[in-house]
Amino acid sequence: MKENEVSGWLREVEHPAKGDRNIVDLGMVEKIEAGEGSVTVTLAFSKHRDPLAEYLIGSAKAAIIRNAPEGTKVEIRTIIKDEAPKKKPGLDLGDEELTNVRHIIGIASGKGGVGKSTVSVNLAVSLARLGYKVGLADADVYGPSVPKMTATEGLMPDAIQEGEKEVILPMEKYGVKWMSIGYFAKPEQALIWRGPMACNALKQMILQVRWEELDFLLIDMPPGTGDIHISLVHDIPMEGAVIVSTPQDVALADVEKGVNMFRNESVNKPIFGLVENMAWFTPAEHPDERYYLFGKDGGVRMAEKYGIPLLGQIPIVQSIREGGDCGEPAALSTRPDGLAFVALAEKLAQTLK
Repeated sequence: MKENEVSGWLREVEHPAKGDRNIVDLGMVEKIEAGEGSVTVTLAFSKHRDPLAEYLIGSAKAAIIRNAPEGTKVEIRTIIKDEAPKKKPGLDLGDEELTNVRHIIGIASGKGGVGKSTVSVNLAVSLARLGYKVGLADADVYGPSVPKMTATEGLMPDAIQEGEKEVILPMEKYGVKWMSIGYFAKPEQALIWRGPMACNALKQMILQVRWEELDFLLIDMPPGTGDIHISLVHDIPMEGAVIVSTPQDVALADVEKGVNMFRNESVNKPIFGLVENMAWFTPAEHPDERYYLFGKDGGVRMAEKYGIPLLGQIPIVQSIREGGDCGEPAALSTRPDGLAFVALAEKLAQTLK
């Protein structure tokens, strides 16, 4: 491999906040060392921490892996421009931006596909309808869906410089402040990150955001019980969690793992309740009929087994799916599906009083 080959690969990495100019043309590629079976790239950042640093590091590594011969060892180093090269620094982010947030609640699920993000977005909108000040951080770094579900795709949050610190300003729509890694990556772009990169990017999406005064900050967590979850509960002052599941046994089996994670002594966060999503199907033409496609009351039994409050049962309604696809959450409506989310929000708010 030659250095100019690697440079060409790195031109695929565009900086979303710089008019989609690539990192080579921006002068961010300080040094390329290409040898037999290995590539080392040094990226230069200014003394002010770039809020997309972890994204750019991960994307640079992914671009090389995609193009280099299989088995090539790839290392990305970073330096601060105009300073002596040094080991890549860790993120030095405090929780000052969360000082005026009353409740930080994780919305979690044991597995994907249960509608956790749909519940998170509609819960946030419902809390705002009830008069609360609300924010939502999309922590599902591998599948961010908030931009799509709120029709804010293609928008770029502003950032302000305060001394040595750069602060990201969240998007605002439907009375809710939104933040997602999806605002900084193209919709079709896969984020090929190892755990530590994802965790650091995620912490920036929460700790480096100017949330100001909020009653609720909801964190839409990725499915599962991996290192991102551990990082979140240890590094973010999360008060507790809400678990989302469908009634079917295969989903509930994974919910048990999620419950046990939050109750593990190394995590020890309260679970404020369980939401049974897709509890039944009701045809729009026959609003009084219920068809239990995924089983009946599985979430009810799970809540009773673990002594967790059942916060709500959300039906399968076509309008919920349509609202998510077009960016108009169902909770904005006065239909039964919208009112179900409002009732869920009321119950959660009552639980936390």
